[in-house]
Amino acid sequence: MKRRLLLKQLAAAGLLSLTAWTPATWAADTIKVGILHSLSGTMAISETSLKDVALMTIDEINANGGVLGKKLEPVVVDPASNWPLFAEKARQLLAQDKVSVVFGAWTSVSRKSVLPVFKELNGLLFYPVQYEGEELERNVFYTGAAPNQQAIPAVEYLMSEDGGGATRFVLLGTDYVYPRTTNKILRAFLHSKGVKDSDIEEVYTPFGHADYQTIVANIKRFAAGGRTAVVSTINGDSNVPFYKELGNAGLKATDVPVVAFSVGEEELRGVDTKPLVGHLAAWNYFESIKNPVNDAFIAKWKAYAKAKNLPNADTVVTNDPMEATYVGIHMWKQAVEQAGTTDVDKVIDAMGGQKFQAPNGFTMEMDKTNHHLHKPVYIGEIREDGQFNVVWKTPGPIRAQPWSPYLPGNENKQGL
Repeated sequence: MKRRLLLKQLAAAGLLSLTAWTPATWAADTIKVGILHSLSGTMAISETSLKDVALMTIDEINANGGVLGKKLEPVVVDPASNWPLFAEKARQLLAQDKVSVVFGAWTSVSRKSVLPVFKELNGLLFYPVQYEGEELERNVFYTGAAPNQQAIPAVEYLMSEDGGGATRFVLLGTDYVYPRTTNKILRAFLHSKGVKDSDIEEVYTPFGHADYQTIVANIKRFAAGGRTAVVSTINGDSNVPFYKELGNAGLKATDVPVVAFSVGEEELRGVDTKPLVGHLAAWNYFESIKNPVNDAFIAKWKAYAKAKNLPNADTVVTNDPMEATYVGIHMWKQAVEQAGTTDVDKVIDAMGGQKFQAPNGFTMEMDKTNHHLHKPVYIGEIREDGQFNVVWKTPGPIRAQPWSPYLPGNENKQGL
């Protein structure tokens, strides 16, 4: 009897010690990585694939030995296209889940929402989407484009003979900080080229806006005054009804070309692209770019989508923010290994100068001083299959200017 009781006590003690020990050991054997993207709401159309490609990249790194001999453990949250919720989820990842780094956000309002949290808790954010600039934070690395790596070259192209020689511009965007600040920069740039305010129309719609009939009709009327182009900073699922209305109105690229900064291969999966052939997008990567690194990236993504049974796995595509996510995670890995630790301050110091051979065909470099990637610029025409033909590109990567030289007061900030 005593022997059985003793065995029960020993077994219970062993079980308790096992349950107390296992999580601690698991935590010690992994490095937690936060993924902060909207998986529901208006931005899910764009952000869900970034979550998935981040998970693919983490699997790839783990299959090759992890980081510092440890596996990466993803912690995925859904801020649901709710900007205050982004801040709450960021705090959860940093303070509760104790992640070493966060990859996430798309809209600038979501990035602005989480910035105070990352500064307060000294977290590290990799932001993978083109944005308006006018920002440089120690706790953020920007792997998307600054305006001089997307918006300015796109408008220069529209004004060129090859781009149609536009003299009038409709600046159409979703009503939040990225479109408004980008268009402030573009208006100043257009002024520097001699374009008058009377030849610039600026229009904004709320997130989730679905009725573009009146706006497209007004664009057609405005275009009667001279060679006109539309610069679109519409974000999220509003792109679908906008492009559908372009098709319904018969507004062809030969009449009024539209160049988009937030529409790529993923967004076009939900649109009949036949009426949109010839309209433009400006990015730093397209799936249609031919090189061995991109071929391997596309093949990995398609295989991953099928293996994980992702929705519409047979038609998945790659796009610019997905590539920026992929590059950012690998650069963070390299910086951690160089620093020999996941300590945020040491990783930040190690990030400057990191290089990575990217699917866009170039070796990308993180600038040593301004936390932005040196990136090539591509302008592509929409094809009938939803892919892009590259019609213009820079000879190589160009250095980001987070502070636009076209805005007064930025003259002394360019050396950052």
